[in-house]
Parts: sequence; C-alpha cells; structure tokens
Amino acid sequence: MIRTDHAHLYVAAQTHPGMSGKNNEDNFAVSAHVISKANPTPSVFAIVSDGIGGHRAGEVASELAVNLISEAVEKREGGHPLAVFQNSFYKASESIFKQAEEDSSRKGMGATAACAWVLGQQLYIAYVGDSRIYLIRGRRIQQLSRDHTWVQDALEKGILDRKGIKNHPNLHVIRRYLGSNEPAEPDLRLYMQSGESDKHARNNQGTALVPGDVVLLCSDGLTDLVSDSEIHAMLPGRKLKDAAQALIDLACQRGGHDNITVILLGVPWNPAKMDPGWVAG
Repeated sequence: MIRTDHAHLYVAAQTHPGMSGKNNEDNFAVSAHVISKANPTPSVFAIVSDGIGGHRAGEVASELAVNLISEAVEKREGGHPLAVFQNSFYKASESIFKQAEEDSSRKGMGATAACAWVLGQQLYIAYVGDSRIYLIRGRRIQQLSRDHTWVQDALEKGILDRKGIKNHPNLHVIRRYLGSNEPAEPDLRLYMQSGESDKHARNNQGTALVPGDVVLLCSDGLTDLVSDSEIHAMLPGRKLKDAAQALIDLACQRGGHDNITVILLGVPWNPAKMDPGWVAG
C-alpha cells in the first residue's frame, strides 16, 4: 500500500497518562493509504495497545505491538485484512515474548491490541485483551469487540452477573494478550448485534460503514470509568477532537486511575467534500 497524508475518514486521537502519576504505557497509531497506483481505494488503519508489565516494560510491549502490526498492514503481508491480522498478531506476540525472555527486567511484559482497518467503506477489526472497539451509529452504540478477561468469561458462563463486576478482584485479569507463552490468536469476531453467534460475528467482517458512523477504539482507562451510554452522549454536536478530549476529561474527573487512549474515526456525510468542522450526528 502507498501511504498518503489525507485520510478519507475524519480522525481524532488523544492519549493521557491519567491522574495516578503512573507512566503512560498506552501506545496508538493511525495511518492512511491507498492500495496501489493502479487501485486508488483509500485505507485507514488504527490501533490502540495497552502495555502490561512494570518498570516501563508495558510501554515497550505496546510500542512493539503498534509498530509491528502497523508495518504489516502497510506492507499488506498476507493480502486479505484478516490474514494480515492473523500473521501480524502472531509475529508481534512472538517478538514481545522473546524480548521479555532476553531481558529479565521485562519478563512477563505483554500488551493488548485493538485494531480497526477501513478499506473504502468496509470495516475489519482484530483484537486481544480488554482494549475495545465500538461503533456509534445514530442513536445506538455497539461494542464490536469482546473483552478477553476473567470477568467476561465468568459473565458468559453465568458465574457472575453484571452487578458484581465493578469491584470484582479479578476485574483486570486478562486471559489473552500479545507476549504470552503461546502466541496470541487475534479475535476476529465483529458483533453488530448483541447475542449474535460467534460464526455470525466473524461473518460480519467487512461490514459497510455508512455516512455519520463513528468507530471508537480505546483502552480500558476509558471504559472502566465511562459507561457506553455516556460515551454515546459525548459525541453528538461535537467535533471529533473535542469529543475525544471530553471523554478523556470525564475519565480523569472520575479518578483517572489508568492511562486513557481514545481514537475516533468518522465517516463523512459527503466524501467528495470533507468538512474540517464536521461533527458527529
């Protein structure tokens, strides 16, 4: 693919270390391309990664994840977006694990990853960990991803109900992440509706975005403190950069106990006339 300076989507991205004084171990990237000189289909790729591990090791892991996966997307190794995700997540996980084994100060480091790749108007996602991907469409917000956490597993098995989540001691126990002993498989399920089967969710890959849609990628520093309905309420009438800042500000006002990263991708109403003042509907 060929990198370009102009994305066919509106983009806003913000990160904040939070209010606890901890180092910011989140990393993110957004890149725009066209497929080739012969094929001018536009592409936007976005990734958020939240590092795991102390002594700045989490920062190293998340930076590796962002760089390696972004590079694979740009080279389009494997062709189809899902194949690119499959290969790049495996390589990133293996690289993080090897670096942790070679440096005792980084032992056990890892990273989440949440990726959204928009080719033309088609959306493809992949993820591991508890960083999330949402679609805001009109009056509705839908979490497209599923958390890979102990709590999510317990919910799905009926061990916990949602009332017992917020203060559960295992709230941040992550089941799947880049850098684990066994290279992490990307989750390729894309849930457009609650209650969809896993097969249906996987078949949703490549779903068409429509004008006014907003795709949100974020680390758990946001979703631990701001509900889905509150996220949705922050968008209407705001420019994307203002909405991203408002979301971070709200998380910080509520304690900001973790790093907070937000990426917003907005689909223009008129692709032929990009409006710098565009606001979410």
